[in-house]
Amino acid sequence: METLNKGAQKQIGHFVADDFRTAAVFSNYGIDFCCKGHRTIEEVCDKKGIDTNELLNKLEAAVNSNANQSIDYKSWPLDLLADYVEKKHHRYVEEKTPVLRQFLDKLCKVHGERHPELFEINELFTGCAGELAAHMKKEELILFPFVKKMVAANLNRSAIEAPHFGTVGNPIAMMMEEHENEGERFRKIAELTNNYNPPADACNTYRVTFAMLEEFEKDLHLHIHLENNILFPEAIKLEQQFS
Repeated sequence: METLNKGAQKQIGHFVADDFRTAAVFSNYGIDFCCKGHRTIEEVCDKKGIDTNELLNKLEAAVNSNANQSIDYKSWPLDLLADYVEKKHHRYVEEKTPVLRQFLDKLCKVHGERHPELFEINELFTGCAGELAAHMKKEELILFPFVKKMVAANLNRSAIEAPHFGTVGNPIAMMMEEHENEGERFRKIAELTNNYNPPADACNTYRVTFAMLEEFEKDLHLHIHLENNILFPEAIKLEQQFS
């Protein structure tokens, strides 16, 4: 790992892009590595009152750990990474959303009177589900096909027709803004659920629902990280080769 001074100026998203094992360290400190991955270590430590050297030492220890070697997503071709995001993370959202909505509706009916925060949690997740569905379709129908087209043209050393959206940076900016919105929505859900800790009177469905919400958020963080910190910057770089 770089020296401590240099490491303090490195963006959080770059740490996680280089080695995903560092994500667990950031999560333990309550640091958003996906939507807010553009912040430097120094910035986030100043804001949260965290000792910079302590955090950097923890990150170094995570990188030097031999256990659970990280997948090197940065080495993947962009078309493979786009396919992976779609088939793993988009499908995950599609599979888990209806189950979670059903469970949250049930919790509101059974426990809503004693735990009124459930209604807000349900409303937030329902909004997230609707926005994510539309968001993923835009990626699958517009952005990802163009990324794959650029990869193919680059391999074939052929020209590429300018897209109707002008430059790939335009849909990317929209996707990143939508990522930020959903990240903020889940920050509120985490707060309302006491970081997914069910109350003492929680039934099994209550506990399972909170566990599923926590898993959903973790998957969303990795999903957004792969796009914001790897796929999107590399797509912008690739497009520049055609200009």
